[in-house]
Amino acid sequence: MNETFDIAVIGATGLVGEALLMVLDEREFPVGNLFPLSAEAAIGQIAAFRERNLRVRAVDSFDFATVALVFVVEPLAPAQLVRIEAAGCALVDLSGSLPERQAPCVVAGVNAPAAVGRWLRSPLPAAVALASVLGKLRTVLQLRRVTATACLAVSSHGREGVEELARQTAQLLNARPVEPQLFDRQIAFNLLARAAAEMPDGHARDERRLASELLEVLGEPQLPVAITCVQAPVFFGDSLTVSLLCAESVDLPVVLHCLDDAPDLELVEQGDYPTAVGDALGQDLVYVGRVRGGLHDPCELNLWIASDNVRKGSALNAVQLGELLLKPHL
Repeated sequence: MNETFDIAVIGATGLVGEALLMVLDEREFPVGNLFPLSAEAAIGQIAAFRERNLRVRAVDSFDFATVALVFVVEPLAPAQLVRIEAAGCALVDLSGSLPERQAPCVVAGVNAPAAVGRWLRSPLPAAVALASVLGKLRTVLQLRRVTATACLAVSSHGREGVEELARQTAQLLNARPVEPQLFDRQIAFNLLARAAAEMPDGHARDERRLASELLEVLGEPQLPVAITCVQAPVFFGDSLTVSLLCAESVDLPVVLHCLDDAPDLELVEQGDYPTAVGDALGQDLVYVGRVRGGLHDPCELNLWIASDNVRKGSALNAVQLGELLLKPHL
């Protein structure tokens, strides 16, 4: 009989949590018992997994010594992380709760820690998409600078973000005044210049986190990056426009072959381009298109990326990291 592992999912009823349970099932992850948990908001709710309805328990009273692996989807207090560490179980963090020094940041298929410990961090979905593409391109290009604008879906704020966009859209279509709640102004039929709160230096928190996680995954801490995250009126799917400055002139046919040869990427033929809604949603691939050189600089490369932020960028990468952690026991 194949070995199974008891697993806890903190935040199983959110958009990412639901997708994570679906991916666990689809990939036939060796789950014995699954325990959906929450800090407070979702306690008592129902999470569906493998034709079973599981009631969400409170994190505070859960004995983590009873599980082998914990997925942290919703933010967790430091005291709870101490309890998980004391219990000795493996952990994959998607929430940003873990400081960088506590666990390496990993994108499946791009980087792997020299020695896999018990805990891993899964980066922001936009970082997963960008690292997936750059991780492949750096086999044929020497990067000197990365400039990216990430148009983030409202689902990056969870179900509340989706509901806010739907509510504002209905209000406008019914000639009613918009009443922003989650966002600081109208998001329906609009673009917001930032997707998260600004820090004192003017950079938003998600911009700093995306840049930091990207450089960690690529293993190039000194690579200059310029990141802008804008809030797009899109329910699901992140889209990124990327400009790369390289050390030498870009050989476009070589770049196209490199992207087309990557198993976790889908290169859209020249003259066409991918979109989040039409291509990436529900898929396990990162889509790449509009690959072109610079107008004036032969060392420049520009491209467009579309990826499912909930499935590919969050749930799938987290499950793949869980498989990495448990691999010695499988």
